[in-house]
Amino acid sequence: MTAEPSEAQAEAPARTLRLVLCVGLVSALTWAVCGALGLNGGAPYGVVIAALMVRPRFDHWPAPVFLLLPVIVLLGLGLGTFLNPLLPGPLVWRFAVVAGLALCLAQALPDKLAMVRSVLALLAVLPLLGSNPTWLGAWKQLLAVIVGLVIAPSLQALLRLPGEGDAAEAAAEASLPQRSLAERFQDPFFWRRLVISTLALSIGMGLGATNPKYLYFGVLLLLNDSLGATLLRVRDRMIGVSLGVLMPWVVFNTMGTGSVSVALVMGGTTALVLGLGLEANLRTALISSGITFVGYGVLTDWYVPTRWIDYLMGCGLALLVCLLVRPVSALRRFRELARDTAVLTPELEALLASAQEEARLLGQERGFQAQLARLKQPSPRP
Repeated sequence: MTAEPSEAQAEAPARTLRLVLCVGLVSALTWAVCGALGLNGGAPYGVVIAALMVRPRFDHWPAPVFLLLPVIVLLGLGLGTFLNPLLPGPLVWRFAVVAGLALCLAQALPDKLAMVRSVLALLAVLPLLGSNPTWLGAWKQLLAVIVGLVIAPSLQALLRLPGEGDAAEAAAEASLPQRSLAERFQDPFFWRRLVISTLALSIGMGLGATNPKYLYFGVLLLLNDSLGATLLRVRDRMIGVSLGVLMPWVVFNTMGTGSVSVALVMGGTTALVLGLGLEANLRTALISSGITFVGYGVLTDWYVPTRWIDYLMGCGLALLVCLLVRPVSALRRFRELARDTAVLTPELEALLASAQEEARLLGQERGFQAQLARLKQPSPRP
C-alpha cells in the first residue's frame, strides 16, 4: 500500500536534479553556440529562451510554439527597429508611439494567441532602449532565439525518461469565447492598459527611476483586469526578481561571463527556487537571472538594488492603476457566482487564484477558505 507514494517521493528529487542539470546545460550550450556563430549580441535572448523552454515536468511543447515564437520575435524587434529612425523627437515620444502601435497590433491577434501579446509589445520597445539598434542586431537576436528553441527541447528529450511526457498535457486555460476584431478593441481593459503603457516611461523619468523602462514592463506584464490577478503577478514578479539576482550577484564577483558561469547561474537559480518550494516563480526568476548575468555581464554595485527598486515602482504603478481606473474585484465576482451554485464551476476555478489573493490582502482568507470548502464538498447522492 505504501510502495506507490514512496516511489513518487523518490522520483521528485531525481526529477528536480535533472531539471537543474538540464537548465544549466541548455543555457551553457546556447551561450557557446551563439558565441561560435558570432551572435554575442543576441546571446541573452537565446539563453533566456532556452532556459524557459525547459519544462519542469519534462513534457512536450505543442509543435506550433516553435513556429509562432520566432514570428513574434521577428515582428516585435522588426517594428521597433523600423520605426526608431523614422520618429524624430525625444525618447519618450518614440517610446510612446512604438509601444502604442505594438499594443494595438498585439490586440489585433486572435484571443487564442493572447499569451504572446505582452511578448510582442515588450520586444517592440527593446530596440529603442539600445544605443544603436540595427537590422543586423535584430537578425542576430532572432537567430539566437532560434538557437535556444532548437537546443532546449533537444537536450531535454535526451534527459527525458521512458514514458515521461508522453501523455498530452490537459489545457489549463478556460475555454474563452473567441471575440471578433471589433470586440477585442472595445475591451475597456485594453484601452486602460494602452494609455498607461504609453505614459509609463515618462512617469518613470519623472519619478527619477534609474531604469524607467521597468515601469513600462510593470504595467505591460503585471496590470490585469482585476485587483487579485494583478496582485498575483506583482508577487510573482518581486519574488522572481529578488531570487533571480542572487546567483548573478554571487558568481560575477568570482568568474567572468562564460559557458561555465552561465550554467552555474541559471542552474543555481533553478536549484534555489525549487529548493524553496517556489516552482510557480521559476520562470520569472530565470528571466531575471538571464537578463542580469548574461545580458549585463559584470554587475556594478548599484545595479541590483536599483533594479529591485525600479521593479517595485513598476509594481506600484500597476497596482495604483488597477485600483483607480475602472477597478474590478475578482473576490466580489467569485462571491456573486458562488451564491448561485453549490459546486466549484469552471468559471469559479478560473477566478480562484485571483480571488484568494484579494482575500489574503483584505484579511478575509478564513471566510474565503470556508466558502471554498463548501463548494468543494461532494454533492449528496439522491
